[in-house]
Amino acid sequence: MSRRVVTVTMDDTLAKARELFAEFHFHHVLVVEQKRLVGVISDRDLLKAISPYVDTLSETERDLATLRKRVHQVMSHTPITVTADTPIEAAAQLLIDKKVSCLPVVTKDDKLEGIVSWRDLLKAYFNLQTSRP
Repeated sequence: MSRRVVTVTMDDTLAKARELFAEFHFHHVLVVEQKRLVGVISDRDLLKAISPYVDTLSETERDLATLRKRVHQVMSHTPITVTADTPIEAAAQLLIDKKVSCLPVVTKDDKLEGIVSWRDLLKAYFNLQTSRP
């Protein structure tokens, strides 16, 4: 699990989310309200929501308006989550079964603790394989 998590609120703009993706090179930004997880926005969600003409010579005011949309308009509202004590195998199975690429890690009352991505699980798997005799 990575405890280094980038978050936004539901009323933040897509422009802010875009800046965070560019700055931190993450694929997911978690959406919180009062430290409780309420959604997830992926870089793919963002790309689908903003105009392809933003930052090009063809850009218009209408294209820029897509950056003023709010995160809650494009985020996944019911993220699949795990707790810190979820077994690695169960987390991996959730990623496969639910066809998601990350699992926010939350406490019993939905407070955000971290995030697990498919890369984290793959690293854990290879660490297990190399540590076996």
